[in-house]
Amino acid sequence: MSGSEKRILVLGVGNILYTDEGFGVRVAEELIQKYEFSSNVEVLDGGTLGLKLMGPIMESDVLIIVDIVLNEGQPGDLFRLLGEDLSKACAFKNSMHQTDLLDTLAQCSLIGHVPEEVVLLGVEPYNYQDLSAALSPDLEARLPEVADAVLAEVERAGGEFALRTEMNPATEKIYVPRDSSRNT
Repeated sequence: MSGSEKRILVLGVGNILYTDEGFGVRVAEELIQKYEFSSNVEVLDGGTLGLKLMGPIMESDVLIIVDIVLNEGQPGDLFRLLGEDLSKACAFKNSMHQTDLLDTLAQCSLIGHVPEEVVLLGVEPYNYQDLSAALSPDLEARLPEVADAVLAEVERAGGEFALRTEMNPATEKIYVPRDSSRNT
């Protein structure tokens, strides 16, 4: 597989122990398990790493973030946010993340490199406060659509991907599996 010169980082963030708060991570896991990407694309489970994400962020030209957002929509609504809209959505303080993502991006800027393009694919949560590794049924149902939206962003930025087969299975293990039957 060939790829463009742009380095693309898909960053799923959130805390998988708080229901829908882990949605971004679950999307990243889904992508890693189902797709193989060109060498210029990295899909990363950013969890709640905060400032520890500075290195991968500063090394990328295009940053695609997947997270939940409080954007006054209905649970499961998907938003593609850029610029000021991204700043407003990332600034909510009810997040379980260790460090606000905007603070991390600001630190990257101070040091000298922020990706040329930052896109947030945010989904309005149904429940982000209850302790559970399971997503709400509303967001569980949205996983394929949001994964497709991420793939479209990767393609638009110059990345390539292919479905995994028996010949190229995923090697990354998911340590905290989601159990949608426990969270109805």
